[in-house]
Amino acid sequence: MARIAILADVHGNLPALEAVIRDLDGLGVDEVLLGGDLVGRGPQGSAIVARVREKGWRSIRGNHEDYLLAFRRGDVPQEWMTAEVWSAARWMAAELSESDASYLESMPLSMQPEALPGVHLVHGTPESNNDGIGPWTSDGRMQRHLDSVEQSILVCAHTHRPLERRFATGTILNTGSVGLPFNRDRRAQYLVLEGRDDDIAAEFRCVDYDLAETLAIYEQSGFLAAGGATARLLVLELRHAAPYLVPFMAWTQSQGRQQGAEEIEAFLGAYDPEHQREFFGSLHRPAVRRGLR
Repeated sequence: MARIAILADVHGNLPALEAVIRDLDGLGVDEVLLGGDLVGRGPQGSAIVARVREKGWRSIRGNHEDYLLAFRRGDVPQEWMTAEVWSAARWMAAELSESDASYLESMPLSMQPEALPGVHLVHGTPESNNDGIGPWTSDGRMQRHLDSVEQSILVCAHTHRPLERRFATGTILNTGSVGLPFNRDRRAQYLVLEGRDDDIAAEFRCVDYDLAETLAIYEQSGFLAAGGATARLLVLELRHAAPYLVPFMAWTQSQGRQQGAEEIEAFLGAYDPEHQREFFGSLHRPAVRRGLR
């Protein structure tokens, strides 16, 4: 029997990671893996990288590693280098050291645990670290993702929502998020697997951490002041354990508005995280009227 832990989507939230580390100390796991997005969407990217390297944990590369590396190279649209909505990304990219960047660049896109080789770990899907598997993903699409890997257990992250879906040919699991959950539960969330071969049990663990400490770091680090609308929306994501940033960007785009902090109040009047499907559906109508589809 082997027991492993898989953490993902830490997103620069060191107090949340430290709470998980304390929880792990009592579990006696054989191996810990990281499912990507150690950095991005939070101000402590370099501290997270240092802690993970200190622990000797292996990690794959998520889409936010790729985003920040692209900003460091200047390999992004020119307007992203000046637009307010990307100011937080520029700050987070600059906060990383050259050693941090080299470490993130070296990460593979997938891996298998040494203790449980029947598990295949990706950030988003086997095809992309910028796509995701969530409760809304159809059984047919999940089956295709499962069929695309040799292992019978596919573990992913990216959508910040824990998930377990079993099929005749295997199982898909989503770890949930350590640093920025989107399932209305603010606790740090991660996955523990125990068993051997294909007979593996999954435990989704949730750990309390000091959210006030994280919010203080947002302010004391300068991230909140420098990050503009994005940093303010990330605070809402932390407080409510629900997505705000991507809905804001979609809403401003559909309304032809600037993606600045002055639009947040109007956005909050239009957005309810409890009804995201209806919200995103409503964004298509003005776009159709303007002939933008």
